[in-house]
Amino acid sequence: MSDLHERVHTWYADHARVLPWREPSATPWAVMVSEFMLQQTPVARVLPVFEMWMLMWPTPADLAAASSGDAIRAWGRLGYPRRALRLHQVATTIVARHDGRVPSWHADLRALPGAGDYTAAAVASFAFGQRHVVLDTNVRRVFARVLTGSQFPASTVTKSERELAATLLPDDASTAAAWAVGVMELGALVCTSGSPKCGSCPISDMCAWRNNGYPAYDGPPRRGQTYAGTDRQCRGRLLAVLRDADEPVHRSRLDVSWSPDDQRDRCLHSLLDDGLATRLPGDLYALP
Repeated sequence: MSDLHERVHTWYADHARVLPWREPSATPWAVMVSEFMLQQTPVARVLPVFEMWMLMWPTPADLAAASSGDAIRAWGRLGYPRRALRLHQVATTIVARHDGRVPSWHADLRALPGAGDYTAAAVASFAFGQRHVVLDTNVRRVFARVLTGSQFPASTVTKSERELAATLLPDDASTAAAWAVGVMELGALVCTSGSPKCGSCPISDMCAWRNNGYPAYDGPPRRGQTYAGTDRQCRGRLLAVLRDADEPVHRSRLDVSWSPDDQRDRCLHSLLDDGLATRLPGDLYALP
């Protein structure tokens, strides 16, 4: 390993969080579930839901045997509930196409419903110890600062960014997998978005952004994380009514859960279109 790799590897060995999907006993399915849950969601919120989920459905076949409505209900308040539907679809696909075992090849993982480039690379790397470029938000931020001197990366992964990350990938598969998770953890704990802890960073002297005096980000405006009053909040409120009910609910119960009316109607229709809710006779609504 180069000095860069060695420093990150040593730091990770001393500072990595103990997480259930990183345990030696964690199955590829546990790794896959964690990757879906961790998309745009902090670890602290994911942990209790992950643990409950794995107790209920420790294998893809267990989840495939449940209804998609059960998956949505168990997803709770993690947000972005379409991920629950995608995981249910992934489980049924794994059962149908791969005899109930999470596939190890990147191409097979990439072909699963809702599994993009990142998820396929992450599962192949973290569950099977393979050599792949794994670029999540934290990794991209570390590379932007250390290698290119930018405070933040571009809004989407670029070809040059992926090529640069590939040049840093160790040749040995297990070392490459360790490098991927090490950089990810460094971005999550030290090279954070708002308050980077440069004094605790094992590669701070190599950081182009730091050595250039921390130049401010000058790219396209970054999207904020507003939530109050958005369609996302409205959808979550409506879905909570359905999730917390033991039986189908009348439209009137949904009507009192949110206003203005036009936004509520629009969001209810979007839940139906996304397959997160179903309409029954008698103006009743329920999870699928």
